[in-house]
Amino acid sequence: MAKQSAYNILMYSHDTYGLGHIRRTMAIASHLRGPNVNILILTGSPIVGRFAFPDHVDFVRIPGMIKKTNDEYLPLSIKIDPAHALNIRKSIITSTAKTFRPDLFIVDKEPLGLKKEVLPTLQWLKRSSPQTRTILGLRDIMDDAAVVRRDWTEKGVYGLLETLYSEIWIYGIQAFYDPIEEYAIQDELVGKMQFTGYIPRKVSDDKVVRQIKKEHRLNKNDKLVLVTIGGGGDGYNVMDTFLTMLESEMSSPPFKSVLITGPFMPRKMRMEIFDRGKKLGVKTYRFYRQMEKIQAAADLVISMGGYNTICEILSQGTVSLIIPRETPRREQLIRAQIFNNRYLVDYIPLPSFSPPTLKRKIFSLLENPETYQEAISRFGLTGIDSMCSRIQAFRNENLRNNV
Repeated sequence: MAKQSAYNILMYSHDTYGLGHIRRTMAIASHLRGPNVNILILTGSPIVGRFAFPDHVDFVRIPGMIKKTNDEYLPLSIKIDPAHALNIRKSIITSTAKTFRPDLFIVDKEPLGLKKEVLPTLQWLKRSSPQTRTILGLRDIMDDAAVVRRDWTEKGVYGLLETLYSEIWIYGIQAFYDPIEEYAIQDELVGKMQFTGYIPRKVSDDKVVRQIKKEHRLNKNDKLVLVTIGGGGDGYNVMDTFLTMLESEMSSPPFKSVLITGPFMPRKMRMEIFDRGKKLGVKTYRFYRQMEKIQAAADLVISMGGYNTICEILSQGTVSLIIPRETPRREQLIRAQIFNNRYLVDYIPLPSFSPPTLKRKIFSLLENPETYQEAISRFGLTGIDSMCSRIQAFRNENLRNNV
């Protein structure tokens, strides 16, 4: 039997700020890779080098950009004109696609890329590499429906989705949230929509959990509360409220705590959190390389409820409490409400978020987790299986066409 030729997957993750896009891209890549599958990731993430890259996965770093306003981006490190930086990014993206010649091109979240930087690549693939399948990968919820409709209309996204993308993969469940209805997807696009389900993460076994608990000096009956806020750029309030609760509400909390501020929390805020945590005997980290392990060891995870954090927590089967942001996007709040209705998470809306409210929720969830544990145990994360099925269908079609 002839050896199967290599299958090249190019992934684009614009990553202006935070960890969400690169973590989702890395999770997909680590599952889709294989002996005959090469994956190359285009990313602007400034911390992509901190991740461990498995065999058959590599990355091309494009100059980082940081969001100043909803429509204004500035270079993250190099001090050049924003238009110049965007032209560099655009050139790297296009050149990489032309050289790598992907069989599959997956664009994360932004249909046209940051400031339309992926549009030339999509147009070149359509014109010069029609056998390449182009995929737009969307998280379950983008934002408030009216905001998405307006943004996509102003940018002319609807028409380009029809002409430039082979399929649109929704990393969610249609019965939970239906973007076809919410975002007014036209009938001619509906056939391109594939609901994959949520993206699972590697599940930590009992041995790993015991190791993590040992590292954190947890006894058999000790409870662990983990507080994580993703990249950390806008999560100070969550950390501050949690520490204020410990400082003012509990002289001797019946649980141990670990706080992960994220690499993008401003230094002054981060050092304050570290100092307060030290006084309380709370372990605090800026970045934790293998989040899944400590999430599996925790009895309760408190987070802001970003897509990736939710997938990680549910994969480990851990009970969670969400404090969702409501600006500049409402996707975390919408997701928290939907998942709370199914007892997959609990949440506190920001207007009600305070040290006493947080204390009551923590005690309730630690003492009575059963309802949430049962719902989580029944929940399946099917995203990778669905994607693998689609890719296998693409490869089978290619083989038939080449016979």
